[in-house]
Formats: sequence, C-alpha cells, structure tokens
Amino acid sequence: MPSIDYDTAADVTKRLEERLVESLTGETSVSRRTVLGGLGVAGSAAVGLGSSRASATSDHDDEDEHGNFGAVGEYEDLDFDPHEFLTAFNTGDSGQDNVPQQVYEEDGRTVREFEFTAVDTTIAIAPGVEFQAWAYNGQVPGPTIRAVEGDLIRVKFTNLGRHAHTIHPHLKNLNPRMDGIPQNGPGVLDTGESFTYEWIAQPAGTHFYHCHSLPLKEHIHRGLYGTIIVDPDPERVRENPREYVNYPGPITDDFREQLVEEAKSRNHEYAENDAVNEMVMVMNSFDTNFDGGNEVYAANTRAFGYGVGDTDGEGNWTAGETKRPIQIDKNQRQRVYLSNATEFDLINSFHTHSQFFDYYDHGTTLTPTNKTVDTIMQCQAQRGIIEIDYSDHEPGLYMFHAHQSEFAELGWMSFFEVV
Repeated sequence: MPSIDYDTAADVTKRLEERLVESLTGETSVSRRTVLGGLGVAGSAAVGLGSSRASATSDHDDEDEHGNFGAVGEYEDLDFDPHEFLTAFNTGDSGQDNVPQQVYEEDGRTVREFEFTAVDTTIAIAPGVEFQAWAYNGQVPGPTIRAVEGDLIRVKFTNLGRHAHTIHPHLKNLNPRMDGIPQNGPGVLDTGESFTYEWIAQPAGTHFYHCHSLPLKEHIHRGLYGTIIVDPDPERVRENPREYVNYPGPITDDFREQLVEEAKSRNHEYAENDAVNEMVMVMNSFDTNFDGGNEVYAANTRAFGYGVGDTDGEGNWTAGETKRPIQIDKNQRQRVYLSNATEFDLINSFHTHSQFFDYYDHGTTLTPTNKTVDTIMQCQAQRGIIEIDYSDHEPGLYMFHAHQSEFAELGWMSFFEVV
C-alpha cells in the first residue's frame, strides 16, 4: 500500500497551511513561536501521518489542534511556479524566458553567458501571504545555472534594486576580482551599476551563489541566492578518476568505466542524462516580521507547494491548481540537486518516508558519501545530490520533508506522487 492515502494527505496539507496562513495574516506582529503555539501538536500528526486523524481528547476539545484538517485556498500569484522551477536548468542554449542567455566558443573554451538583474519585488510564500523580496531576475530562488566542467560561466549583472548587491559564487575561483564580495574587484554594485562576472565551472558538483553585501544575513534571507550545477566531463573522469571518488583503493578498468558512465548520466549534453529525472530544490525560509526568526519554511519558496490539493487519486489534478505533489515515474532514476539557503537556523534537513537514498555531499564525487540513508542535514550554503529509486514501490504518495518538526509544520512538507 502507498505510505498514505490521498484524502489524508490533502487534509494534512490543507489544515497545516490554513493554520499557518491564519497565524501570519491575523496578527502582523506574530512571532515564530506564536505560530508554533497556534499549531499545537498538529505537527506530530503531520510528520507521522499514520495517526493524522487522531481525535480530540478530554483535555483539548478543539480537534483542529490534533490532526484533523480542513480546507484552504490555492496560490493566486502565478508569476512563479515551483513545479516549473524544479526542472528549469539554464544552460546557455536552453532555459527560462526571463533569463537572457547564450552559449558560444571563445579561445577554445565553451562560454555560457547569462544576464542577471537584481530587483525589489513581492513574492507569494503561502496563499494570501506576500513577502517583500530582493531577487535575481525577479524570482526566489534565483535562476539555476548549469554548465559543464571547464566551461566559462559569464554573468552580466545589473543591479536595479534599491540596495547594493553582488553575486558571490561557491565555485573554485582563481580570480579575486570575481569573488563578488565588497572588498575585491568592483565591490558592491549600487543601483544602476553593472559588472560582468566570469568563473570557470569547477569543480563538478552542486554549488550555491548568493549576494555578499552587508548585512549578509538580510541579503540572503530576502532571496538573493540560487544554484549552480557543474556537470562532470566524462573524458576528464576517464583520465583522472581518482579526483571523483572518496576511495583509496585501486582504480580498476571496470571501476573507471563505471565512473565514466556515472559522469555521463550527470552531464546534460549526454544521452545517458535523459534517462534520469533531475530536479532542483532550494530549502529556504522567510522571516515575515523581521524579528530574526523564521515564520515560514519551504522547498523552492512556496509553503506546502508540493503538498496535496484536489485530485482524483490517479494523478489527475484540477487545471490551474498551484499545489500538487511532484509526480515521478517509478521506473525512472530520480536525482535531486539540493541546497540549503535557510537563514537564522543553523541547519536544515531532508527526510524521505518509506524510502532510503544515496547522498553525494556537495555532489563533487561520483560515489555516494552516504549510502542508504533516509535523512541528511545541511548547514547554510551546504548542498549535495540525492538519488532515489522508487522502482519497487507501489504507486501513491510518499512524503518528504525537513525533519525539524517545526519546519515541516511551517511549510517544508511535500509529497512525491509515484506513478
């Protein structure tokens, strides 16, 4: 049987979301702890789900606090679709319409060029709840850049926001002028100023970028961050296999070929990559009253955005609906490029129900750094690759969420729909 049924899943999503939205919109000075207090023990049902229909007790007549959940609305702002964002890889020759880009050869090297602008904007983080964000190209998280190891990533950046901004890459960068910090190169860019950043795509892996202006925590928390994916070059892997493993033993011919095949599966220019369903998730959070603590948590900005809304239970969803699980083919290998952009909390986490996965910390190796685990932790800016196999699971809904219970109660709770 699937881990949970659709009605229960929909109830959990809707009720948690309703309580979160009511708490945020009913009192403008609401604190994070007030929200959690309003949620009561509902979260224990949310993350456990097996007992999600627990009834009220004699001590608590309000059954809404104990796992029965009611209806709530959809997102009205359609400017950002977290489902489209999951697979929106900007490679220079394909990607999002709001990211001007091109790819070309220069001095024997492939150049992937992108145009970024920083703007002040308003984003929806829960139905009826807006957040005043600072954003790259008007979206939070920022566009996902994808290149191949050794390419030149060129980003033409213009600041159109009201505050000074930069772009700092978590790549191996050999030129201090390109580090995107106030002390080097152009420093911070004031309103109307532009600069072209150039970075060699290295090492292969999943990487982070963000604004490095001060106060740093506010510039990140407001939304100026995103993911850079550097695909491994299979021929470089063949020549230098030891650079891609955390393994001291001999590199046999068979093992070398295994690593090359794995590199091809991660490289978007190879046919082997087509067999893998790849997704980007950025774990983020929002301090809606600016008291230094978060009131809303999410993967890719929208609280419960991958939760369960109206469905017929067979993978069919109401047209125009904004909330729905991530539908995946059970016979396809699943790969999640995961980053943590959560501010004000030391760590975030990713946990799967009824499933274990392999994890590649920072994505810089072609062999797992953690094998057969169901929970991993990331500090801020940490990232990695998660690979999941649902081929032996029955179709249905399988939950995944942060395993800090309060994060799950406050939005970071989602579902895969295995079909």
